[in-house]
Amino acid sequence: MPVAINYDTGTLAYYKKYAREYRDSTAKLHLSELYKPFLKEIPVGGHILDAGCGSGRDTKAFLERGYRVTGIDASPEMAQSAVLLTGQHCEVLSFRKMEFNGLFDGIWACASLLHVSKHEMADVMRRFIRALKIGGIFYISLKEGEGERFAEDGRFFNYYTEGSFRDFLTNFPSLREIAVWKTDEVRSQPNAVPWLNFLLKKCISNGLV
Repeated sequence: MPVAINYDTGTLAYYKKYAREYRDSTAKLHLSELYKPFLKEIPVGGHILDAGCGSGRDTKAFLERGYRVTGIDASPEMAQSAVLLTGQHCEVLSFRKMEFNGLFDGIWACASLLHVSKHEMADVMRRFIRALKIGGIFYISLKEGEGERFAEDGRFFNYYTEGSFRDFLTNFPSLREIAVWKTDEVRSQPNAVPWLNFLLKKCISNGLV
């Protein structure tokens, strides 16, 4: 029998070992321009899921703008970093175990779905779609490229092109594309690749997700 691969092991080990360094390198990044197209679609005081909230940077920014925010992260160390930065609870929760149902006006998945293996992506996407209210907004950022692999630091990454992710999204007829755009890496990193940003809206489509 084939051996099951645990895609999380190296990724969680990395964030455990480098929690402080990762927090320090990301918590003060200025992403206001990235927030604008997403927040423009969210009702005042709306409820946002910060999915894979990391240092808590985006949770804090959304709270300061008057939104309600639920933060989740699979890494206990990252969740604790978010608590320290935001002053509110952050649940330790894997995307594969989410059971939210029609709870959120928006989902913010910034640099987090890239750690999900491609054979698990469909199930995770369905969980996210179920978590959204009808009319809810879903922001996703991914590294541009092809395939999936473990990085030298042990973390697992998947990569998509604009076309390949659009093809993947055809499996979810309840999602309508609002916008797609590219941005450059804001941190100084070797061999940096562009980011793909997708803004999607949950619409009724024959009761399907």
